[in-house]
Amino acid sequence: MIYQVYQAQADIMDPLRKMARTTSALLRTCMPPSPYGIMLRHYNAALEVFGYSGTTHARPDFGIRTVPQDNELVAVTEETVFKTPFAGLLHFKKDSARKQPKVLVVAPLSGHFATLLRSTVETLLRDHDVYITDWTNARDVPASAGRFGFDEYVEHVIRFLEQMGPRSHVVGVCQPTVAVLAAVSVMSEDHNPATPRSMTLMAGPIDTRRNPTRVNKLAKTKTIGWFEDKMIGIVPWRFRGGGRRVYPGFMQLTAFVSMNLERHIGAHIKQFRSIATEDSGAASTHRDFYDEYLAVMDLPAEFYLETVERIFMKHELAVGELHYKGRRVKPETIRKTFLFTVEGERDDICGLGQTAAALDLCANLRPLLKRHHVQTGVGHYGVFSGRRWQNEIYPLVREVIQFAV
Repeated sequence: MIYQVYQAQADIMDPLRKMARTTSALLRTCMPPSPYGIMLRHYNAALEVFGYSGTTHARPDFGIRTVPQDNELVAVTEETVFKTPFAGLLHFKKDSARKQPKVLVVAPLSGHFATLLRSTVETLLRDHDVYITDWTNARDVPASAGRFGFDEYVEHVIRFLEQMGPRSHVVGVCQPTVAVLAAVSVMSEDHNPATPRSMTLMAGPIDTRRNPTRVNKLAKTKTIGWFEDKMIGIVPWRFRGGGRRVYPGFMQLTAFVSMNLERHIGAHIKQFRSIATEDSGAASTHRDFYDEYLAVMDLPAEFYLETVERIFMKHELAVGELHYKGRRVKPETIRKTFLFTVEGERDDICGLGQTAAALDLCANLRPLLKRHHVQTGVGHYGVFSGRRWQNEIYPLVREVIQFAV
């Protein structure tokens, strides 16, 4: 019933929000001078904040049209080179004949679209040929497409790397670091020619027993039955994925917002003031961020429940009990892939040491092929977006890839 209740509320509120946005746009075109203008600017600000405060299931656009290369701007076009019902391998094709290292960015399947990594991709594109896992909203995947669990996620990473071919590199951001390490372990054991030359794991839950955060502690205080009963909904029949069991994206968004509720309330109050005082720059920055943040996608129930149980409850990878399609995952078989782990000093989602655990699991990698970096002064999102990512973390990622080519 949880999904039906949410959808009923959305059906009621969406027309009201659209009306608020339309009215706000009209007011901006005919704002009279003071004193009435002051009152109307405040009214307009309230309408706009309300109008843009709702969630949407529409995938935003990456919007990367050009990228600087060799002191000039090179055109970028998006091209889906391989597709399954659950994801596409999206290539950011540059209008350039220059050969650059191929990099697969594995995006989280955690309630937001892959476009959340727009900054990550845009920065990597300066020096690399970039691909990304463009996950499909589960409520748009017909039930006839079958299940999608942890094994299917790992399988997608392997298949995508095989599509890209030998001598590629992989970057896993947050949640998929576990699946990426599992995929590279399987490929290394099988001597797969598409095994990546380097593997960068950023702010991910390799071993959540280390410095557990509130997210990790919640998983330990409930049973998997509780998560299945309270967190899983059924997609209404009017959508393509009607009847599919999912973890609704709006629930993940609610959890994220509740972790920093005061910050989000403060941001919307600041937005109200920015609009009322006609600070268009600040208002536009806020709007761009929340347009992305409030675009949510549903997760297949199997993937969500298996991730919670196998990674956050049982720590299967960390204790050597993770299996992929019946075979044990062996990180110790990785011998030739350069491993780089990155963590944020103030990360309140993946605590310090959780990602670095991968260095210990890859026991047979020579020290020359291991590197770890803790970025001071950043939280979770600062590891892969923003100024510190661009100016301090990315140069290290680039060094690793260049060394491993």
